[in-house]
Parts: sequence; C-alpha cells; structure tokens
Amino acid sequence: MPITASPTDFVAWFRSVAPYINAFRGRTFVIAFGGEVVADGKFVELTHDFNLLAALGIRLVLVHGARPQIEAHLAKSSLADTYHHGIRMTDADTMQCVKEAVGRVRVEIEALLSMGLANSPMANADIRVAGGNFITAQPIGIINGVDLQHTGSVRKVDVAALNDRMEFGEVVLLSPLGYSPTGEVFNVTLEDVATATAIALDADKLVFLMNTDGVQDKKGALLKELTVAQGQEVLSGKRKLSDDINLFLPCAIRACEAGVARTHLISRHTDGAVLQELFSDDGIGTMVVESTLNTLRDASIEDVGGILKLLRPLEEEGILVRRSRELLEQEIERFVVLEHDHRIVGCAALYPFPDEAAAELACLAVEAQSRDRGYGEAILNHMAEVAKTQKLKKLFVLTTRTAHWFIERGFIESDVSALPAQKKSLYNYQRKSKVFVRKI
Repeated sequence: MPITASPTDFVAWFRSVAPYINAFRGRTFVIAFGGEVVADGKFVELTHDFNLLAALGIRLVLVHGARPQIEAHLAKSSLADTYHHGIRMTDADTMQCVKEAVGRVRVEIEALLSMGLANSPMANADIRVAGGNFITAQPIGIINGVDLQHTGSVRKVDVAALNDRMEFGEVVLLSPLGYSPTGEVFNVTLEDVATATAIALDADKLVFLMNTDGVQDKKGALLKELTVAQGQEVLSGKRKLSDDINLFLPCAIRACEAGVARTHLISRHTDGAVLQELFSDDGIGTMVVESTLNTLRDASIEDVGGILKLLRPLEEEGILVRRSRELLEQEIERFVVLEHDHRIVGCAALYPFPDEAAAELACLAVEAQSRDRGYGEAILNHMAEVAKTQKLKKLFVLTTRTAHWFIERGFIESDVSALPAQKKSLYNYQRKSKVFVRKI
C-alpha cells in the first residue's frame, strides 16, 4: 500500500497489523510449497515475503517440493513416471533423477534467499539458510504386491537440531528427501515432510501453498474457516473436490488433531498470499483449526480497551450513548465479550430489573467487518439465556438505528410506558430512542 496513495489508509493499515506482529514474534511457522512455484518463476516474490517474516522474528521452516522438476528429469532420461495408488514408485534410476532434481531446486531457492539487492525488498536482508539430515525416513514398502522401493515416509524429525538452527536466527529449508540410519535416501512427499515437521515442532502455523484458493462450499464460495470436524465432513461428502484439497486438507486435519494451532490452505497464484492470509482478519484462503475460534465469555477489566474500541465508532455515529472508560470499568461485570482467535469482535451488557422481571440489553456491538457472521445474534441469544437463569421474563432494548434488526429477532415495538420504573425515569426524550421488548 503506497504511502502516496492514501497516507490515512496506510497508517490505519499499518496499525491494524501491529497485533499480528506482536503475536507472531518468536513463533514457529512451517510453510510448504511445490516445485511449481520455482518452475513458474514466482519464487522471487515469495522470497520477499519470507524475508519479511524472518525480519519480524518469526521462526521459519520452509518445505519445498520438486514434482515438475522430477518429471522433467524423468522425461529427459526416457524413464517412465509410474504411480501406484497415487504414490510415485521410486526405483534406483528414478531415485537418481529425484536427487538431481531436488538438488537443483534447492540450489535455486537458496540463491534467491541470499539476494540482497539495494532498493529491493531484499535490501539488507541477512537470511541464513540451514539444511541437513533433519528428516529420518523409512520405506513405504510393499502395497498390494507392489514394492515401492525408494519411496518413503517420514519416520522421525530431528526437533533438537531444527530448534538449534532457528535459535541462531537461521531459516531452515527442508527438501522432500529422508535418510535412514543405514545410509539410504528415500523420496518422500513435501506434504508428509511439512505435516510431520509441524507436528514435531508443535508449530503455531502450517501453511500450504496450492493451486486453488482454499476449500469451497457446495455453491463455490470460499470457506474462510473450518474446524477439524467440518473438514472431515467435506472429505467424506459426495461432491467432487480438487486434487489439491484431497491432498492437503487431510494433512491440515492431521496437523490440527496433533496440536498444530492453525493450518492454512492458500493459493500460490496470489501475489503476497502468505502476508494477506497471516496479517489480515479475514485472510484469503481457508484456515483449519481443531475447534471453533469463537469464545463468548464474561468480560474482565483487561477487556475495557477492546470494548471501547468497539463502542467508540457507534457512539460517534450516535447509535450508542457514550460511556466513559471510568463508567465502563465500574460496570464491567455487566458485560460479555465475544472473542474470535483471541481478538474481541463483539460485546453486550445486561442490566437486570428483578422487581419487574425484566432486563435491558445494552451496548450490543460487533466490529464492522464481522457483522455478517452471526455474532450479534449469538450474543443476543446468550444474553437471553443469562436473563432466563435470573428468572427474568422479558428483554428490552432502546435503539435509534437498528430497529429492523431487533424486529427480525422477535422484538416488538412498544413505548416508554413498557419500561421498568427506574429505567423510565432515566429515559432521554431528546434522543427519542425506540423501545423494543421480547418475552424470554
């Protein structure tokens, strides 16, 4: 976002990413990408993004593939590219092509990560790339009578060695190869290496760059967030999925089930996809998590700042009555907050009038970019249940702008006379708020 385009927008954007920068510093991210990224000449832009992540103090493990390069080597050597049950068969001649192709791709990646051109995103970059025999592999063996020979799977990840390299500020680059204690080399898949590494490191994020934008619903709309259970439903459904989703979604589920906090499926074709996914609220791909990221809980004094951030824009528009920080601190026990991924996105307060078996729902607010996700209704329903536990019979609201929203959710317009006596005496006739009541 160029400063000359709109300084105000730039400042607002830069401030908006500050919480992510603070949260990500010192965290471990595993990012996997296929050899297509290098073959297509797109790795230069990706290198810039990796440099930025490293500069922000993120511990990076990069896992590359080499499928198109291997296929090209096999074709050049007039060798058949044979698959069995979707797994490449790797005989001795094929293994030689695999090693040559992987080696060439790795050298190209290391060269690009070493750039330091002035007046470029890599200026003053000091990326040190670490490699080694971090992955111990074992042969897949015989499947349905067919020996896959040098095709292997990850057996063990050398976590201590990886952490040692990252503690020295190095970016670890893993290739789709594994080694055995007997000195053999095995051809393994990038998704196996990436998933096993993320699990072993207890990584905070696992990111797969793929050909599609992410997981889509039946109508073709992108699903921004999936729980493990929802992801399993997608895989077990009858609709046809893309090859990438069939390949990477099971890995994402496996990683989350094993403790990886977040797995992201994003398109390799979008410039800056990694940055857009990680440093924006909505992201551009599909994020897979073990369970829902939403938490509805009682507010605490530490939440005052987040609540004020939600209320202030609505107060400035005249939708809500202004509350001072001091008043909010005094009444914080009346509030609940809705968090999404540890960020407050909604709030409301409940003021009971037990003598008249009623309660006021006040300060119902949801951040602008999240108002189409059902958060407001979730908070409303929660507050209604809270009121029920207090043996209250009706819920009322005072509003100047959101009448239709409440009507759609069962509230009926009334007048000031319907308010509890104490609230009626405080009614602001200049503001002329409408009164809506719903039995609970």
